[in-house]
Amino acid sequence: MSLKPLGLLVALGLLGGCASQDGFHYVPPPQTLIAPEAASGWIDKPGWQGRDFMVAAANPLAVDAGYQIIKAGGSAVDAAIAVQLVLTLVEPQSSGIGGGSLMLVWDGKQVAAVDGRETAPAAATDQLFMKEGKPMAFYEGVVGGRSVGAPGTVRALALAHERYGKLPWATLFEPAITLAEQGFVISPRLATLLAKDPYLAGDPDARAYFYQADGTPKTAGTRLTNPALARVLRTLASDGPDAFYHGPLAEAMVAKVHAHPTNPGVLSAADLASYRAKLRDGLCFDYRQSEICGFPTPSSGTIALGQIFGMLESRDMAALKPVQGEQGQLAASSEAIHLYSEAARLAFADRNQYVADGDVVDVPVTGLLDKGYLAQRGHLIGNRSMGVAQPGNPPRALARGRDATPELPSTSHISIVDKSGMAVAMTSSIEDGFGSRLMVNGYLLNNQLTDFSFTSVDAAGLPVANRVEPGKRPRSSMSPLLVFDKASGELEMSLGSPGGSAIINYVGKALLGTQDWGLDLQQAINLPNFGSRNGPTELEQGRTPDAVVQGLKARGHEVLLNEQTSGLQGVQRHADGWLGAADPRREGVARGE
Repeated sequence: MSLKPLGLLVALGLLGGCASQDGFHYVPPPQTLIAPEAASGWIDKPGWQGRDFMVAAANPLAVDAGYQIIKAGGSAVDAAIAVQLVLTLVEPQSSGIGGGSLMLVWDGKQVAAVDGRETAPAAATDQLFMKEGKPMAFYEGVVGGRSVGAPGTVRALALAHERYGKLPWATLFEPAITLAEQGFVISPRLATLLAKDPYLAGDPDARAYFYQADGTPKTAGTRLTNPALARVLRTLASDGPDAFYHGPLAEAMVAKVHAHPTNPGVLSAADLASYRAKLRDGLCFDYRQSEICGFPTPSSGTIALGQIFGMLESRDMAALKPVQGEQGQLAASSEAIHLYSEAARLAFADRNQYVADGDVVDVPVTGLLDKGYLAQRGHLIGNRSMGVAQPGNPPRALARGRDATPELPSTSHISIVDKSGMAVAMTSSIEDGFGSRLMVNGYLLNNQLTDFSFTSVDAAGLPVANRVEPGKRPRSSMSPLLVFDKASGELEMSLGSPGGSAIINYVGKALLGTQDWGLDLQQAINLPNFGSRNGPTELEQGRTPDAVVQGLKARGHEVLLNEQTSGLQGVQRHADGWLGAADPRREGVARGE
């Protein structure tokens, strides 16, 4: 759809809460007056059913915006745009217009991948995170302008809308503008993260917005308005995405990045002006009765999952049914976790060695997913844990150095299926919680450059695939998926999660539950999280049965019990339409009809 008439559309109707020219009238829901739900602990989610469409996302206000857009005749992409814009406001710690996104779209014919991943500035070098010959401490690199890449989400949303949108671009901004102007309340999860973060108050704009005059963080239930963000959104609605990457808005981002007193960055106006979202083909692999399609590089998620499930294909995972925990909840058995975690070790070893931005680095994707290679790797899985796996030698791979890229879990996921069957799986992020801790014009800037390896060569002098290079997109673990029935070709599921590099295992757990164990998606999401990132075998603290823990230790696993706050969201086909599912560990919900 053309973006040319947007100024007229806004002038005629895009005022908070009033009807747009196309007839859409956004009505703020009652949730604007109450907190969505508890921030931590376990909140049972029932799963939500709808015959015609379904929207699943990380905050009820965002879900409601997408719901209203589809009710007004919008597509799944239209709804995803509205959802993301509201998340910028109500879940600022996780994603937003100052960050990047990976969106998968199924239009009934093909899977397209809309790449809005951030890019490194032209002035960035492989020494960006080095200091006196040594890599910086992680937060020394994160906090400030050094870590900010050119944001991609706005361009990606516009590209997706141009190709798949039905409602006018400006209409999709109305929910977020209305909420920003009329106000919303801080959710318990946001309040908890505000109270824990030691860096955010260092930014004057963030301090004025998120904190009281005495310096204490604002609490759950506090009503916030964000007129600065509302003005940005009105500008983007009327003038299109170019207004974000040129002119005053771009100048404000660059000034903010350069003005940090101790850790300025190198992002320039030219970096923003030259940023382009990219339309790619989805990357697919088969498992059991399904074809599973995800994002190609710069995401590492689909490759890693394709490797894990390629190694598990020959195993009778269906026979390893979940066991009953102490409180009666289902949990994966020690045998199932053993097999999955060993496969994950091998996949993560290859990921860290070979995977990076495929536009810059020669990534051996076909070799990494080669069935013969995966069968060979799978033979390394024995009865006892291998501890730390070594990378393999996939076909067509160049020698690469080993990296230890840090990734932290501030991200969000959206899954939507509309009335026509169009589906979206979109994961978006500003990287760490509250990103770079730089706020400009009411939104936070990302710290995605810390998704690069801080070192450019390894101990042997080999180049690290995911090193910093100008214009390069940092490797991501975001793993939006669309799952299809191989026999019929029908869409079966849209799925994804936040969680940094743990995303891969969160999504893998849900796939095991639905593909091998006959669970519906909500049941699969509810399973205690597990997996390995080629270190300890990580198990969800407080929810993993002790017998499972002891069974893994008996097999030589180094077990780490920790909080694993996944935020899985998904939509699954069922007999009467669609099941929406949301992770009990976060504030997400689903809604459809």
